[in-house]
Amino acid sequence: MTRTNFYATINLDRAANQRGDSEWLSNLLRAPESRVLPLWRSQSLFTTDDEMSMVELDIAHIESLSNGHNEPILLGLVGETAYFSIDVSHVENPADHHILGQQGQFADLRQVGPIMARDVGNLLAYARGIDYWHQRHRHCGVCGAPTRSESAGHQRRCTDEGCNTVHFPRTDTACIVLVYNDDNIILARAERFPPRMQSVLAGFLEPGESLEDCVTREILEEVGVNVTDVTYQHSQPWPFPASLMVGFRARAENTDLHADPTELVSAGWYSRAALKAITPESELQLPRADSIARRLIEDWLDEA
Repeated sequence: MTRTNFYATINLDRAANQRGDSEWLSNLLRAPESRVLPLWRSQSLFTTDDEMSMVELDIAHIESLSNGHNEPILLGLVGETAYFSIDVSHVENPADHHILGQQGQFADLRQVGPIMARDVGNLLAYARGIDYWHQRHRHCGVCGAPTRSESAGHQRRCTDEGCNTVHFPRTDTACIVLVYNDDNIILARAERFPPRMQSVLAGFLEPGESLEDCVTREILEEVGVNVTDVTYQHSQPWPFPASLMVGFRARAENTDLHADPTELVSAGWYSRAALKAITPESELQLPRADSIARRLIEDWLDEA
């Protein structure tokens, strides 16, 4: 693989072996070079200019952004700079906040991800994904008691001493597959897609499955095609809200398509020539530029 997918780690040291060191963490929270990335209802803070750059707040603002329950989460270090995230969803209107309102505006990362530097997109995606997990694990899934954040925000522990269960951030694994036959690939459309967009096929891994099992099952279920030569390509974190997309290619053994109406609106075979001829005005549009789906297609198109 010669390039990194959007939202994948580039130059971040996650410092996993130091997260449990409370003194080390306290020093980072006091270090003047440390920075904090606020999240408001799953949105990130950007400047209001045309570039929509990521806003990094001084670590000194942590106290002003806290409501006593939103512990800062250590994302990691870029060089000597530590990056933390903090959820500020308790703020009713960020534009009126004495700090947030002066810095920029909150927006969905998915709206601006393709135009951002890869390392910046990774930080914001990471912050969004782990914040989503924290918001949905305030209580223990075993006994229902409240949980507390530990290890700089990378685990939560049940506060019931009799339970004491430790919970870790969850990632949902999905296989995404470019299915080919000679000079054609399958593209399909789901109801949730933007107008005109079609994409390669994907589905979530089930318990007891290997990734290859998942690929074979999903393609057969969604379009009635048996595949072989299942080959891993690359992967992409997709924290919208909590997925890891694992990309594959697979060769179709039969070409008749029978789209599952509960999953897809349509499915069809498309040639390289037809896909290379797409313009912004075409009835067919490819997936968004920051997606692994788009890269799987572009890699295949570039081969001929």
